[in-house]
Amino acid sequence: MPIANRLYAEFLGTAWLVLGGCGSAVLAAGFPQLGIGFAGVALAFGLTVLTMVYALGPVSGGHFNPAVTVGLAFGRRFPWSEVVQYVIAQVLGGIAGAAILYVVATGKAGADIGSFATNGYGEHSPGKYGLLAAAVIEIVMTFGFVTVIVAATDRRAHAAAAGLAIGLCLTLIHLVSIPVTNTSVNPARSTAPALFVGGAALDQLWLFWVAPVVGGAIAGLAYKLLARED
Repeated sequence: MPIANRLYAEFLGTAWLVLGGCGSAVLAAGFPQLGIGFAGVALAFGLTVLTMVYALGPVSGGHFNPAVTVGLAFGRRFPWSEVVQYVIAQVLGGIAGAAILYVVATGKAGADIGSFATNGYGEHSPGKYGLLAAAVIEIVMTFGFVTVIVAATDRRAHAAAAGLAIGLCLTLIHLVSIPVTNTSVNPARSTAPALFVGGAALDQLWLFWVAPVVGGAIAGLAYKLLARED
């Protein structure tokens, strides 16, 4: 598949993830009487990945996440020469999704976007969890997510079930970690809304690049050892 096709697929898939996942948090989570709550937001993130893995996975591999791309590269399942291009496409896609969401969210009188589904720790954590707790949860949850991805897409696995496993895994991750960091496990997802909010969201953004990339890299290396047959 030509690289341009794959980059567009990563752009589109990441835009869908941010629009659907963050959109559920910004527009629907706290809506009076019909609010979907944390569980609904967790399911929305899972569904965005599930749908796009099946739709665009055959084109680009369905990463939609710099931590996944880096993890697959460490696991020798993706070429290092294409990592930067994939990450740029993912970040731009996330920004596009956040821009659409921003237009919609501010499209009524007296609109207040609040935190705009940004990630944070300390005073900017939904449950006021500190830096250490935020770092640990992001590393561990990204490790689990990338492990599921590399295992579910292994040549020995059932390919048709990969999207379901990946989507349900992301749902589970959000159910656990929304109170801690509002759940990142994806630097592109964290960067996009932070650019529209600024302030503390940008000041703390470094963690939501470092921790997921570390977790993804460890997962890629660990699964490479786990799956060895010699």
